[in-house]
Formats: sequence, structure tokens, C-alpha cells
Amino acid sequence: MIKWSNLPFDVLAKIFSFLSPDSLARARSTCRHWNACVDTYPIATSFILLSLHHRAWFLALPTRNRGQHCYVHNPVIDNWHLLSLDFLPDPVRPVASIGALILVRPTNCTVLQLALCNPFTRQFRYLPMSNISRTNPAVGVVTLDSVQHGPNPNFSVYVAGGMSEAPRGGAMYELKLEMYDSMDDTWHVVGFVPTEFAVRLTVWTPNESVYSNGVLYWMTSARAYSVMGYEIDGHRWRGFGVPMADKLEFAALLWHNGGLTLVGGASEGEACIWGLKEGDRWGLIQKVPMEMGRKLLGGKSWGSIKCVGSEEAIYLYKELGSGMVVWREMEEKARWAWFWIEGCHSIGGNQVPNLPIKGFFLHPNLFPFTF
Repeated sequence: MIKWSNLPFDVLAKIFSFLSPDSLARARSTCRHWNACVDTYPIATSFILLSLHHRAWFLALPTRNRGQHCYVHNPVIDNWHLLSLDFLPDPVRPVASIGALILVRPTNCTVLQLALCNPFTRQFRYLPMSNISRTNPAVGVVTLDSVQHGPNPNFSVYVAGGMSEAPRGGAMYELKLEMYDSMDDTWHVVGFVPTEFAVRLTVWTPNESVYSNGVLYWMTSARAYSVMGYEIDGHRWRGFGVPMADKLEFAALLWHNGGLTLVGGASEGEACIWGLKEGDRWGLIQKVPMEMGRKLLGGKSWGSIKCVGSEEAIYLYKELGSGMVVWREMEEKARWAWFWIEGCHSIGGNQVPNLPIKGFFLHPNLFPFTF
């Protein structure tokens, strides 16, 4: 009879591919044989399976508190974890998630500098400086293939707009579009931004971007809201409106169900989800249940709400302890339903302060990135 402690590595690796990172960490501490399997067997080939077997985790980074920590929610067992970020050399502001990694921007420098970190493996790496020194540009991320959830995803980072030094002194809006390619670890100038778009990208656009069907999108934060899109292959820029643009108190772009999706809350107390159709037209997909919306708002306006989404779920949230409204795909993959997830109030018996947060979805893994 074969004992669990002596199972062949290929069998163990198959079993381990179904475990979430916290369960895998506990499994590897069971015995030397299991620990050796995790360290030596090429489980990296199962990253696509891992992303299919497990929902993405919600990662919450405090926005005002510069403490070296973050919080993650495991949706499978509905449990919160505290992760230390004391390995970061500088305070950072998150920009985007890339599979299991977070693209961050150090806050101790006004000129754009980007870096990658994995909060689970405690790794940090600066990206090379871009060709043009600029302040406050818009940043967009494009993941290039299906191994995006592995330790070394292939991706591109686009930087548009921002202010750079003028030839005769002073500052000017930067019109060159730059792209970082993770394959060659190099920045390239790939095009130009019309002046009108460069101004809007610099002044009215937060860092959040969405890539969908060959187009990189940004939402302008000025009311009335609008969308800017850059067609990568055609090198074309375009802008278009959003539903209820002058009434929305918050609006966020997401990639969902294979296309661009808009989530917004209006001053009348209603929040909706729209999908982009042909001809830059929007179609209503869902409305947030009124009772859940009121519970989330807690007497405040929709302007205090943030949103993050993926193929499998859309989360609306506020502070760490205020709870989240979730629209999520059911296990049978046939329908979607609304849920309420309680906020993080304590971890390991220790009370957690109710902090303002910025949320991301991650498919965590415990394998170090090497690029």
C-alpha cells in the first residue's frame, strides 16, 4: 500500500494544483516529501488549471495608512488574512494587478517609476526607467497571453500623457506614447497622443485602465464622465460618452464577460452595470439590489464607493470593514447572483481598523517570479 507521505511527485503535484495558496502552504509543512514536491516539481505548468480551480482573491491595500501591510480575502472559505509588506523598500501606490503580481508606483518620487511585487512571495523589483521623465501620466496594462496567472506573466505597460520638461524650460504636456515590454524588459516609443487626449489623460484620468478586444480604455474622472480608448494595432484614439454621465457620482471601467463594462452609481441612489456594444453604445446588464446598495452606502453617497471586477465577479466596496456587494458567477456556471460579504473586522482575534482601501483581484501563487 502506498502511503500519502510516499506518493509519487507527479501524483502529488496534480493534487496540489487544486489547493489554494494558504492550503498549499499548510500542505508543504506536513512532511519533507511534500515540501520537496512543492519546491522541485514543475507545478508551474498547472497555473492555468490553478486559475480555473480557484476564484481570484480580493486584495485590499490601505490608501491613507502608510503602514507596511495589506489584507486579502479568500472567497472559497470566506476568510481574511493579513500580509506584511515590510519587504518594500519605499512606500507605494498600487496601479494594477497582473495575475499574481501588483504593479506599483513608489510615492517618494514625483517622476513616474514603476515596480512589481508579489505580496505572497515577498518579492519586489523595479522596472527600468522610461525613456521620457514625466509626472502624473496615465498608465495602462495589457496582459499578453494565458499564463497571466503564473509567476512570470507576459505583459505590456503603456504610459500616456503627463507633464515633461519643455525644451526651453518649464513644463509641457507630453505627447509621446511609451510602452514597456516584459519580454525584452525595455521601454519603446510606439506612437503619439493628440494634445486634447494628453491633457485629459494628465488632469482627469486616474491610473485605472481596462484592455478589451485590442483597445486600451481609461475613464475620465471629471463629471460628466467619459471614456478614452486607444486602438493598439491601428494607433488610433477615440472618445465616447457613458450612460447618465452627468448624474453618476462614481463610475468605473471593468473587463467582464469578454468586453468593456461600466459600473456607476447615480445621485438618485441607483447603481447599474452596463456593457459596451457595437458603435460605442451601452446596454444595461444589471442593477444593484436597492437593499444591498443602501447597506453598502451607510447613509453616504455613491461618490464614496469603489469597484473592481474580473471574469468571475464584480465587487463594490468602501472601507475595509464596511462590507462588499458582490455580483458573482455561481459554481454551476449557469447563472450569476448577488451576495453580501462582511468586511474585515478582526484577524486572528486582533481587531482591524476600518481603513479606506484600494482593491484588486489576484490569483495568488507561492512561486517566485524570475524576470
